[in-house]
Amino acid sequence: MLLCAVMFCAAYFAQAQPAVENLPISVIVEDMPQPFPANAKVQLTNKVNQMLTTNGIASYDAFSGFFITAIANPVNKDIVPGAPAMISQALEVTFYIADYHRQLVFSTYTITTKGVGQTEAKSYLDAFKRVKINTPEAAAFIKQGRDKIVSYYDSEAESIFMKARQLAQQHDYEAALFELSNFPTACKSYAKSIEVGNEIYQGYIDYQAQQYLQKAKAAWMAEQNTDGAKAAGEWLSKILPEASCYNEAVDLYKEIKGKVLDDWKFEMKKYEDTVEIKKQTVTAWKEVGVAYGKNQQPTTTNIAWLK
Repeated sequence: MLLCAVMFCAAYFAQAQPAVENLPISVIVEDMPQPFPANAKVQLTNKVNQMLTTNGIASYDAFSGFFITAIANPVNKDIVPGAPAMISQALEVTFYIADYHRQLVFSTYTITTKGVGQTEAKSYLDAFKRVKINTPEAAAFIKQGRDKIVSYYDSEAESIFMKARQLAQQHDYEAALFELSNFPTACKSYAKSIEVGNEIYQGYIDYQAQQYLQKAKAAWMAEQNTDGAKAAGEWLSKILPEASCYNEAVDLYKEIKGKVLDDWKFEMKKYEDTVEIKKQTVTAWKEVGVAYGKNQQPTTTNIAWLK
């Protein structure tokens, strides 16, 4: 009976957790001037992240241009008599989901919260703690913003695919993959974004592999001995089995192996044609794109146009 109860509870809570959706939305909370305390920004940022995860959306590390933020404004302050006297602080907190580049607001959600503390700083922090994020209104706010972002990708998909292919033609593969890694899973063209991403990633692999192969050849030609073999092996080890020049790399490996024999402890990567490998390919190119996006984030943001 106990085992059944445990299994039932596990199944219940698993169903209760919303599926995590891939949505290119960044969290931006700007510095908060006085009278807000120094750690108010951290607390408000945590609330924004919690609002996303509560509604089944993972926050996005890279900067795609779509963002969620919260702006707090003091409304009223009262002194609560007693020993000691307490400060009661009311805040109005407005959440926004918006397009940074086009300066378009997709959805808003405003609540009033009140905190009490022995100091003004503590009253503010208590007020932020009391911000309710698990409400029907908050869920509707997230859904409206999410739907607008998905709609953008639905309408602009072909233009994004064209831009990604143009970037790939210029050998700017990482930027191309970043464009494709932003597609929401709920987008109508999500499956095609995977196809185009796989296509561009193959070009990326081939381009890199050719460079590695040329460096391996140069290292071997410079020193046809154990040292040259070791230097060449460092470049050959980077060539993936999916690369178009893989067989040529294997031929070079065999040539080197034939001359240095057992002094060279190196094996080429082996190709595995499995469904799991295909899944790993998608994960790999998305990681390349997101890593590129992280390095492109603006050092400063200006969202004063929201106020």
